[in-house]
Amino acid sequence: MNVFPDFGAVGASGEFAAVIGALLTYVLIGAVLTLLVSATIWAIAAHAGNPYTAQKARIGVSVALGTAALAGAGIAWANFLLTIGDHI
Repeated sequence: MNVFPDFGAVGASGEFAAVIGALLTYVLIGAVLTLLVSATIWAIAAHAGNPYTAQKARIGVSVALGTAALAGAGIAWANFLLTIGDHI
C-alpha cells in the first residue's frame, strides 16, 4: 500500500511551494549574513581585548550555524518522511 500526500488537492499548492522556497532562501541568506557579521565582531572584539562582546559574537556565530543547519535539515527531514511513508 503506497500512502503519499495529495498535494494537488490543496488549492494553490504550486504557489505555496514557491513561497516556502523563497522563505527558505531568505532564512539561509540571513544566516550567512549573521555569520559573517558575528565572526567579524568576534575577531575584532577578541583582538581589542573585550571578552564580553567576543562572547556575545561567539553566541551569534553558533546561532547562525544552527539556523542554517536546521533550515537545510528541515527539507531533508520532510523528504525522508515522504519517502518512508509507504513503508510504514
